[in-house]
Amino acid sequence: MEIPRTQGKPAFTAHKFIVTFIFVTSLFMFWGIAMSMSDILNKHFQNVLHLSKSDSGLIQLSVFGAYFIMSIPAGMFMKRFGYKSGVLLGLALFSSGMLLFIPAADNSSFALFRLALFILGCGMATLETVAHPFVAMLGDQRTSDARINFAQSFNAVGTMIGPAVGGYFLFRNAGQAENDLTSVKNLYTAIGIFIALIAVIFAMVRVPKLGIHHEEEVSADNTSTTKRTSLFSNRHFVWAAAAQFFNVAAQAGTWGFFINYGHDVMGYSDEKAANFMVLFMACMAAGRFIGTWLMRYIAPNKLLASFAFGSIMMCLIVAQAWGTVSYVALFMINFFFSIMFPTIFSLGLKDLGKHTQQASSFISMGVVGGAFFPFLMGRIANHNVAGAYYLPIICYLVIFLFGFKFYKVNRKPQPAAVAEEVAP
Repeated sequence: MEIPRTQGKPAFTAHKFIVTFIFVTSLFMFWGIAMSMSDILNKHFQNVLHLSKSDSGLIQLSVFGAYFIMSIPAGMFMKRFGYKSGVLLGLALFSSGMLLFIPAADNSSFALFRLALFILGCGMATLETVAHPFVAMLGDQRTSDARINFAQSFNAVGTMIGPAVGGYFLFRNAGQAENDLTSVKNLYTAIGIFIALIAVIFAMVRVPKLGIHHEEEVSADNTSTTKRTSLFSNRHFVWAAAAQFFNVAAQAGTWGFFINYGHDVMGYSDEKAANFMVLFMACMAAGRFIGTWLMRYIAPNKLLASFAFGSIMMCLIVAQAWGTVSYVALFMINFFFSIMFPTIFSLGLKDLGKHTQQASSFISMGVVGGAFFPFLMGRIANHNVAGAYYLPIICYLVIFLFGFKFYKVNRKPQPAAVAEEVAP
């Protein structure tokens, strides 16, 4: 049975989905704020709790490790109870993790902070697992790439807000209260309460029926894609999960030591380096908006491969520690990184039919790459923070290969008996 599609140019989204789309898009901004603030915590905890660079990298292990553990359960929960319930679960965990900063700060305990960050990460993992297929469902599947990239643009806006807010509250009193964790407690408590209020509001939002876009999907050549033997028989999905693993690994490492690069290589204060991180994230926001526009003219996979190649070139320049030139290249890494997460996600979900929700869980689980990479980069950064930026090149090579060749949906001929089952 073939899904009816709009004739001519497909709409970005349907009118009935606008309120839901706006709300779900706002979720991308919220976890962007939390994600980028964890990079501010990296340097703050180095100062206050006297951690080494590699030890502070355990912050990312706590956050991204949660993705590995929570993504599959979140997908199962979403499949059983629906997208709206999945969002509410994610917001509840998100808020709980923020509020656990209160006992962690009161006890000056890095272990408790890591537990709080782990629960916060579980909330973000749930939201990401739910939000990407949710946004993809809110309209014609031919415009799902553009919708996901547009929504992720607001994630980039969140990553600009995170460093600005975190840098202001955590570094403004540097030298006056070096061992004071009150600012951390107050900041995360306020955000936790705000997220709890958002959950209450969303509980009252009516979500229109989403239809069956992912239940029985028909490709452009009218070949049904719902009867494949298993999810893992789809090569493009497997490569997308691998590419996402390396993509977030590169992101976590690049972001985690941005302030260290500004301090160690450029000679900036922590507060000034944190302020530059706002511009750093603005580059990603610009890249996503520009990338969304470019996808009207350039195939998403080709744009992904081009941006991955650009990131490789920038990493080589950053690693040379050539002063301003290398610092500008560091900003450009984030510009080229911009479209990678949403584009890998959307390409990996193409034509998966009934497997879409399960696939979303596995691709989200690939975010665990960010749990280990900052620790590896930190081992090098302890001696040479610039040289640590050679490591992400490995990650961008994998992403380049996915965008250049392995993004293609493998359309296997269907047996005659199966063809009869799906015939109208």
